[in-house]
Amino acid sequence: MRNYNISKHNSFYAIGLSYKKADAEVRGKFSLDVPAIDHILAKAKELGIDGLLAISTCNRTELYGFAQHPYQLIKLLCDQTQGTVEEFQEVAYVYKNHEAISHMFKVGTGLDSQILGDFEIISQIKQGFYRAKKQDMANPFLERLCNAVIQASKRIKTETELSSGATSVAFASVKYILDNVPDISEKNILLFGTGKIGRNTCENLIKHSNNHHITLINRTRAKAEDIAGKFHLTVKDYGDLQTEIRKADILVVATGAQLPTVSKALIYPKKPLLILDLSVPKNVADDVLELNNVSLVHLDQLSQITDEALAKRKEYVPKAEAIIEQVKKDFLKWLETRKFAPVINALKEKLKTMKAEEIDFHSKKMDDFNQDQAEIISDRIIQKITKQFANHLKSSEVDTEDSLELIQKVFQLEIDSK
Repeated sequence: MRNYNISKHNSFYAIGLSYKKADAEVRGKFSLDVPAIDHILAKAKELGIDGLLAISTCNRTELYGFAQHPYQLIKLLCDQTQGTVEEFQEVAYVYKNHEAISHMFKVGTGLDSQILGDFEIISQIKQGFYRAKKQDMANPFLERLCNAVIQASKRIKTETELSSGATSVAFASVKYILDNVPDISEKNILLFGTGKIGRNTCENLIKHSNNHHITLINRTRAKAEDIAGKFHLTVKDYGDLQTEIRKADILVVATGAQLPTVSKALIYPKKPLLILDLSVPKNVADDVLELNNVSLVHLDQLSQITDEALAKRKEYVPKAEAIIEQVKKDFLKWLETRKFAPVINALKEKLKTMKAEEIDFHSKKMDDFNQDQAEIISDRIIQKITKQFANHLKSSEVDTEDSLELIQKVFQLEIDSK
């Protein structure tokens, strides 16, 4: 990417792991919370990396950034998580330059989601960019790329039915409950964790189960009360977790902890209990399976559930891919203009210098010289000239390298190289 005058580093990489090759346990080792992402960005800045975006969801953890070698990014990730480089290499993927760009488009538009058309990831990309910008790690390339991916995502949502029907992790969990639990409307359901997935699961439960025996618990009670108020549900304190688990027939865990929040010790073994763990890393300890009356289903199992809505979504993949290609083409066209941006900027500065010299000369020669008008007219002429040169360089019929060389020679331009 050096030729595009965006980064001092040679290449743009996407490194990461996802549900495709890494199970929930491995993904959990590489998951990043907000402080960890901020630490990675700060560390990258110390190392001289000048553009980096980090995203971490239940299905993937990825870094997008500029580096001399992808190992710089891999080491950044492994140093800040519980995973090792060896574990990463077993399940990871590394994309470079145009492949990395294409990968972000695919991820951000739901084509690479564990459940096709699940657009939750786009909010993670937005948040990732926000954090990068806050840490001064979002260069013009990353900003333009993220905006292009967001644009493609919006168009796919409005112009196709890739996200039609109730198919998401939240709905998949409710579908599993509906298919496997008789008399669901009479069961006591406890939802532990009211973040985005927890909230969506709650809404789907109310919509599809006709159950009003739903209790919410969250470490921050106010968040649970916000949701409960909309649907007239019960809220209990975090300290009541064990008591409420023992009352429940179904427990949905959607917390974001790095270690299990529910273990064998919290469960009353003589009462049947279905547990759905929607968390990555796993927030339900494996020791609950030692209890005969407990059934445990994890996110990865739920994500395998398919229905008619999912089958219908696949029909819209070609149209979604066509939209991606259109938006990506515009992005790449912009990227090509970066090759000659330094020359155009240098030309503009050269013309401004000429302007200043001429205005100074004429202001001394002419008594009634109007400097303000001269400034306005000169600036407009400079704008038109540089625009003409830029349009010439954008033309597909032009040999850009030869043209850039000629412009530099004619105007005797000095170009700062990164």
